[in-house]
Amino acid sequence: MSSYPPAYDDPNKPLYPQGGNYPPPPPYGFPSYGGPQPNAPYPPGPNAHMFPGPGGSFPGQPHASGMPPMPPMPPVMPHTIPEDVLESGHDDGFAASGGFDTVSLRHTFIRKVYMILAAQLLVTTSIVAVFTFVEPVRRFVQENQALYWASYAVYFVIHMVLVCCTGPRRKHPWNFILLSIFTLALSYMTGTISSFYSTKAVFLALGITALVCISVTVFCFQTKVDFTKCRGLFCVLGIVMFVTSIISVIVLSFKYIYWLHMLYAAIGAIVFTMFLAYDTQMLIGNRKYSIGPDEYIFGALSIYVDVIQIFLFLLQIIGSSNR
Repeated sequence: MSSYPPAYDDPNKPLYPQGGNYPPPPPYGFPSYGGPQPNAPYPPGPNAHMFPGPGGSFPGQPHASGMPPMPPMPPVMPHTIPEDVLESGHDDGFAASGGFDTVSLRHTFIRKVYMILAAQLLVTTSIVAVFTFVEPVRRFVQENQALYWASYAVYFVIHMVLVCCTGPRRKHPWNFILLSIFTLALSYMTGTISSFYSTKAVFLALGITALVCISVTVFCFQTKVDFTKCRGLFCVLGIVMFVTSIISVIVLSFKYIYWLHMLYAAIGAIVFTMFLAYDTQMLIGNRKYSIGPDEYIFGALSIYVDVIQIFLFLLQIIGSSNR
C-alpha cells in the first residue's frame, strides 16, 4: 500500500474522512452553525423600506409588481379667487377702499398674513419631519391609506368653505379654527406623501422650494410686471391644471408611466410657481387688483397652498431617482 496521498484525479479518493464522529458536510459549502443558509433572507437594513424584497414586496406592504408602491397623488384643487375678495387699485398702485389708503396699513396687513403663513409652514414641516424620521410613524401612515383619504376629504370640504363662504372666512374665531383644521389636514397629506420618499429627496425638495419661494417673493416686490392684469390666463391655467391632475392620477393608478409622471410633476411645479407670483402680487396691493383688508385668512391660505404644491411636485421629480 502506497504511503503517498491519493492524487487529485484519483476516482477512488474519499472526499471526506470516513468513519468517526465527523459531522456531515454542509451543503454547497455553507456552514450549518448559525451562519447564513442558502436562499435564506437577509435581515432588513435601515433603508429596507426603499427597496423591494423577494417578488417585489416591501416590508409591511405587499407589492407583487416588482416596483415600489406609488405614493398617493390626489388631484389638485382649482385655483380660485372669488370676486368678493378682490379690490381695484388706484392709479398710484394702492387700494381704493377698505382703509388701505396708506402704505403703513398695507404693510401691517402683509406682516399679519406672513405671520400666519409662517405658523402654517412650521406645523407642516414638523409633521413632515416626524413622518420621515420616525420609522413606526412612517410605516403606520403608509399602511393606513384610509386616514390619508379622510384627511383629503377634510381638506377639500374646508377649502371649499373658506373660498366660497365669506362669513366663515372673515368671522373670528371661526376663520382661525377652520384654517387650523385645514392646515393639519394638508400637513398630514404632505407628511404621508413624504414618507414614501428618502430623507435625502425630502431635504432637497424642501431646500429648492425655499429658494423658489424666496426668489419669487423678492421678484414680486421688485418687478413692475403686473400679473394681476392676467386674471383670465390664471383662471384657465387653474382649470387646465385641475383637469390634467385628474387624468394623470387616473392613468397612473392603473399603470405607472415614468415620463407621464415626470411631465405632470414638472408642469405642476411651473404652474404653481406662477400662481405663487400671482397671489403674492394680490397680497402686496400695488397692482391693478388686490385682496381686501379683511381677507388675511384667504391670503395666507392661497400662498400656503401654492408653497405646499410646489414642494410636492418637486418631491415627485427629485424622488423619482429612488424608485
